[in-house]
Amino acid sequence: MVRSLTQGEAAARSGLLTVERYDVAVDLTELPDGTSVRTESTVRFTCREPGAVSFVDCVAEVESAVLNGVPLGAAVDGRIELPGLLADNVLTVVARASTDAAQGFSRAVDPADGSVYAYTDFEPDYARYAWACFDQPDLKAPWAFTVTAPAGWMVLSNSKSEQDGERWTFPATPPLSAYNTVINAGPYYEIRRDGAGHDLGLFARHSLKDILERDADELFTLTTQGLEFFAEQFGMPFPQHKYDQVFTPEFPGAMENFGCVTWMDWFLRRSTPTRAEWDQFSRYLLHELAHMWFGNVVTMRWWDDLWLNEAFAEFASNWAAVRATSYQDAWTTHLVTERLKAYYVDQGPTTHPIRQAVPDVAAAEATFDAITYPKGAAALQQLMTYVGESAFAKGLTNYFAKHAWGNSTLQDLMDALAAASGRDLDRWREGWLDTAGTDRLTLEGDVLVATGLPRPHVLGIGAYSRQGAMLERIQLVEVEADGERTQLDLPAADFYLVNDDELTFASTRPDPSARDTFYADAARLPSALSRGVAVSTAWDMLLNGEASATEVVDCLTAVLAVETSASVVEPFLNLAVEAATLWSTPDEQPALAKRIAATCRALGPEFRKPALRSFARTAVDAEQVEWLQSEAGEDVDLQWRALVRKAQLGVPVATEADALLAKDPDPEAWVSRLQVQAATPDAAEKAAAWHRIVTERAVPLASAYQVATPFWSAGQDDLLKPYAERYLELVPTFHEGGGVAATAYTRALFPLYGVGRAYVDRAEALAAQSGPVVRTNLLDRSDRLRRMLRSRGVS
Repeated sequence: MVRSLTQGEAAARSGLLTVERYDVAVDLTELPDGTSVRTESTVRFTCREPGAVSFVDCVAEVESAVLNGVPLGAAVDGRIELPGLLADNVLTVVARASTDAAQGFSRAVDPADGSVYAYTDFEPDYARYAWACFDQPDLKAPWAFTVTAPAGWMVLSNSKSEQDGERWTFPATPPLSAYNTVINAGPYYEIRRDGAGHDLGLFARHSLKDILERDADELFTLTTQGLEFFAEQFGMPFPQHKYDQVFTPEFPGAMENFGCVTWMDWFLRRSTPTRAEWDQFSRYLLHELAHMWFGNVVTMRWWDDLWLNEAFAEFASNWAAVRATSYQDAWTTHLVTERLKAYYVDQGPTTHPIRQAVPDVAAAEATFDAITYPKGAAALQQLMTYVGESAFAKGLTNYFAKHAWGNSTLQDLMDALAAASGRDLDRWREGWLDTAGTDRLTLEGDVLVATGLPRPHVLGIGAYSRQGAMLERIQLVEVEADGERTQLDLPAADFYLVNDDELTFASTRPDPSARDTFYADAARLPSALSRGVAVSTAWDMLLNGEASATEVVDCLTAVLAVETSASVVEPFLNLAVEAATLWSTPDEQPALAKRIAATCRALGPEFRKPALRSFARTAVDAEQVEWLQSEAGEDVDLQWRALVRKAQLGVPVATEADALLAKDPDPEAWVSRLQVQAATPDAAEKAAAWHRIVTERAVPLASAYQVATPFWSAGQDDLLKPYAERYLELVPTFHEGGGVAATAYTRALFPLYGVGRAYVDRAEALAAQSGPVVRTNLLDRSDRLRRMLRSRGVS
């Protein structure tokens, strides 16, 4: 058993101890053939009450532990007791970590050449799985690493290395929390450049060398632009010369380790990225970069402010993208991708205040969700609107200057922003951060009606006049709403758009008298952002049973016919396909699929790749798929997508798929082949795919959704029903492997077809018996399916 640290325990320990320094020696030489890592952690710390008793965290297998020259007892529940503390203490713990633990150290093998790579992943409290440490955010200290690695390996950490043969030495970092430290090791390919006065590095396995070189210019450009923008806005350059980004096989996401960000190398797209994919990755890259200041230089005191750590990075990534990069539609793409998820979750059973009580670290893992990230980011965008951008930046500069290399709370940030802006933010904080739920803003004549809490909102209402077939904005009416009804002074207009420019976070509705024309008018709006606001309104109406899938597809296909932003076209196509395949009735679905397929074929050449991708999901027969295969040519990614659709339609594709697998240079091409197998309406093929995904857990977490989505294909209900039952049987095991794995398996494997509302009731009952991460994600999936079934007319 491993105990989860409680907030009370953390406060008591940080009140007693001050950590002065860590020196950690790590031996990776067994990893090419084994799974064991030997670590020796020496911790120097002081105690404010000599004679007191405390504990250090260590889940790794302890070989020896010595405190001030005195041997200690064994670890119990992942903790080593520290009795009879002195004013000044030295603790040395030798331990063995296993890469099989799925936390702390991990090991990956490149299927292309058999090369082995090792990496750490420590958030929220997984450093204790690697070595002994005080694994809580407010016990920060400098960290110095010495790593012995196999010959031919490169070792990367937070600071710049010095190499002597197989021994890599890293000088002490500035004070960091345990979860901000990192070791990445393996035979990496490296590219370095200067940018914004920093030494920038990119790393990937050698089998992805060509792809890294293809993307390097854009990655370095974005990193440089982000470093310059944040240095200006925060009043502090990134406080280290080196900044590395490491693309690692099988890494489950991205992690903002100080000076050495780790990425899953799924982000190095095997097919040339579309504009929308670059738009998405630009925001991810800037998100991790923003963490260098907000999370690393200044760290939350406890996990109840995790939302601020993540929400700030999410907000700042969009802010920087629009202000400093070529991705000017970042807020629009964020709206129609991430923020739509937040609108849904915040109106469902797993809603919670942005800031919430976190009694222990296990509970913190369940808060990595759409409320913490996109809703939190939207709240901070609203806060910047509320106080003004210049005051917001001034407050941030003062905040970082005061709290650098320490820990802070939400109140510290609010005080800095209140002082810079001269505004009292107590009511704003109470309404936005301490209260769950989404306000709904509806325009009724010249009155803005707020239902819900309501919170204070600063927003815009766009007034538009008809100019031929289009709408032209004649005025953006700025409104500060602080109550249920706000009287407006609106100019005469033909169309009003509530929350134009998406300045606040709220569910919106048009004037009831304009509902029937609203879906068509969305396409007549003049900008990607205004069209995005209208689409988000239509989508929210679908989720709440106020619009049909047909109405939403009509709206989206009309918008797509006029959309000019390549960043937005692909997200709009994805929404249209989802509405047609997951939210439509059986009678609606064929016509909607045909309409989307026709829309895809009509899009201009600049949108060819996203159009063909969506066509691959809506092609209605083998003839259409064969046309797609002809259009795809040498684009291997599109050829795989075509084969998945062909398999779903019941056309035998095994021979074609095997031939494409032999041709595909992607080291993970076997995952694409598995997608085809998962889509095939055959009992044996379904069983084999399920075994690979679930029993073997062979599929990298980054690809779990890609394989599970075609597994749950429409029209295969009889084949899928047994697996819906197996899913419920597996729920008690989903927590194994940590929070990221629990989230991926709970969400990706959840059935989309072959079940009814009674199944949803059973899933919700099972969620009540599960741990925090599984419970949250299972309730979310269940609620979404319940809404889909209602929209499909399924009992």
